[in-house]
Amino acid sequence: MARPDPPPGPERPDPTDPGPGSPSPGRPPSLATDEGVSGAAGSEPDPTDVVERAGHFRIYLGAAAGVGKTFAMLNEGRRRAERGTDVVIGFVECHGRPRTEELIDGLEMVPRTRVTYRGGSFEEMDLDAVLARHPQVALVDELAHTNVPGSGRHAKRWEDVRELLDAGIDVITTVNIQHLESIADAVEEMTETRVRERVPDWVVRTADQIELVDSSPEQLRRRMLHGNVYPPDKVARALTHFFRSDNLIALRELALRFLADETEEELLENLKRRQGAGVWETTERIMVAITAAPGTDALLRRAARMTARTKGELDVVHVASGEDRGRRDRDAISALQALAGDLGARWHELHDPDPAHALAVFASDHHITQIVIGSSQRSRWQELTGGGSIVRRVIREAGAVGIDVHVIARRHVVPDEPVPGEPGVDEEPAPGDTAPGDTAPGDTAPGDTAPGTGS
Repeated sequence: MARPDPPPGPERPDPTDPGPGSPSPGRPPSLATDEGVSGAAGSEPDPTDVVERAGHFRIYLGAAAGVGKTFAMLNEGRRRAERGTDVVIGFVECHGRPRTEELIDGLEMVPRTRVTYRGGSFEEMDLDAVLARHPQVALVDELAHTNVPGSGRHAKRWEDVRELLDAGIDVITTVNIQHLESIADAVEEMTETRVRERVPDWVVRTADQIELVDSSPEQLRRRMLHGNVYPPDKVARALTHFFRSDNLIALRELALRFLADETEEELLENLKRRQGAGVWETTERIMVAITAAPGTDALLRRAARMTARTKGELDVVHVASGEDRGRRDRDAISALQALAGDLGARWHELHDPDPAHALAVFASDHHITQIVIGSSQRSRWQELTGGGSIVRRVIREAGAVGIDVHVIARRHVVPDEPVPGEPGVDEEPAPGDTAPGDTAPGDTAPGDTAPGTGS
């Protein structure tokens, strides 16, 4: 006999909520020092100051229906209510799941509005009733839901949520990854299922906290088989269509990637606020400094391979010193920019008379963990008279903030064909030389076709 699965979304401590017995939000806490305890204990920071409070707008994100988003949202609502927070249910859809319905008991539910549409009767959240009740926290399920026409002033539930937030009411809500506007089309193509309800990405990204409610594909499929997600008559079709293992694996990866992107942005914002001089190596961020020198394309490809091996990110930086070096250099930089795009790298064009300093500042500001740069082509005399080696200065300035620098040897590169009109390039070949475009005797192997001739 199969062992039943645990209830979806098991309750776990919420790091953003105060712990049991903590004062309610907004009330200044007082931490007493026990008799006999050294005064050092009293100098410790107040935990309620260093732990961020639960956000004004909080989202439980899932890869698919049935992972436990509503269960987790109701669990959080119950925990807050037990600590004295004024929590109401604005709208929750249980989909006939008994374990989810059990969590509603003991929570106040704002009466829904009923509307008739095309001969059917439907219930929707009564936005005005929730606004009039004005709780501290409203639980509003299914952020991407489309409201029945005539049920209120907004077409989408996310618009209702925005109005609640604007009124000063904290909102906890749920959404599946396939409903995000930027992802919905890809999900439709992948699953061959129409995604009708969508929510703009910016709405989700404005959340103070997004928590992923995760489930492995096979665990979710077993949960469905046991009747914990859909009614029995819908299970077989669901398991062979939208809820196929390959679909669930892809949806889970989309959800994880979206959340990782949000976490990355949050980290960078935190680093900017702290203005730390060091680098946090949560992922490899590789920067390659490029010039118009021959062989730089090989340097760029080398950096791309390093990035792929570390599963990191690649930024390509060109520092223009303000000097116009001619058409050949401009063409070379354009070609490198196109190559960077093909390699999936980000291109950055800087303008600074001091390239070494510009590269070091960019690396520090963007929390680069590794710099890739080509070896110097300048002679010792040029370095002495021209302000020193750019490579050595980058190593010194980057090393001061903990950034690794890889100096890649320049490989021998066959020069390109000269461009007529460039300084130092003759318009006509010297006597006995071969003009560009011609083929010297013996250069074409037997059976090959010389340039300019037919095959």
